[in-house]
Amino acid sequence: MATKPATPKALSLHMGLNGVDPAAYEGWDGPLAACEFDAKDMGAIARGKGMKPTVLLTKKATRAAFLSHTRAAAKALKAGDLFFLSYSGHGGQVPDTNHDEFDKKDETWCLYDGQLVDDELYFELSRFAAGVRVLVLSDSCHSGTITRERPEPPPAGWRSKLMPPGVGMRVYAAHKAFYDKLQADVAKAAGGKAVADPDAALAQVAVTGSAAQATSVTGPFNPAVVLISGCQDNQTSLDGDHNGAFTEQLLRVWNHGAYKGAYDSFHAQIKAGMPHSQTPNLFVLGPAATFLKQAPFTV
Repeated sequence: MATKPATPKALSLHMGLNGVDPAAYEGWDGPLAACEFDAKDMGAIARGKGMKPTVLLTKKATRAAFLSHTRAAAKALKAGDLFFLSYSGHGGQVPDTNHDEFDKKDETWCLYDGQLVDDELYFELSRFAAGVRVLVLSDSCHSGTITRERPEPPPAGWRSKLMPPGVGMRVYAAHKAFYDKLQADVAKAAGGKAVADPDAALAQVAVTGSAAQATSVTGPFNPAVVLISGCQDNQTSLDGDHNGAFTEQLLRVWNHGAYKGAYDSFHAQIKAGMPHSQTPNLFVLGPAATFLKQAPFTV
């Protein structure tokens, strides 16, 4: 008698920060308004699709909490399972000390008690088992070239999700040893192998015109990762009163689950409804061609 296929398992983690701890950011508290709403809305989508969401708001969205929940998910999930991760908050930068970024800057998520460097994020995602699907939605300024091309000022009624470059410089100067060690630790933990760099993947997407082909340049990445981020790398993401601009448009396209289509067209429709100053990105890591063809949030 044939055995019944196991039902896929799904876990999700949603972080929304309307501020950060001034003690960790040299007196800057990074006030925003809608990020907690963004996280709650993503958690509601996850719950509605049968996932078990964890929502971490502002003070609870710490580095330790992110690492703990993500590592627990990596241990629990197997091939065919899904991990849905979303972040809404400020994006920042620290100098690249392990030479994996062409622009010599590592991008960060500004968690409550310190920044999460992109090297750490992608290394943690690389620890998921082969065949696990990982969806990442990032409503933040996650920019490699923001210091080279001054972004447009936000329109009236909106706020930028970019940590001011001057604040970033002060934070790094005060915590240089900490952030440099994070990058060194990731390189060591990766065993000398190159950690997949999203900027390299994105560059390949631009050359090939196919997000799925980005997997050919990302190195040893076993899970299938689809990441949709709020803006291009010379733009900023906008924070409103009730949702960030990216999350607001995502929810409009999703339309309480009435949306029918795959991830690539989902991204395209979100992109089509955004202001010219903010163009969401889509890229993939690992063997994600099949994942891209699925309906969003499918367990």
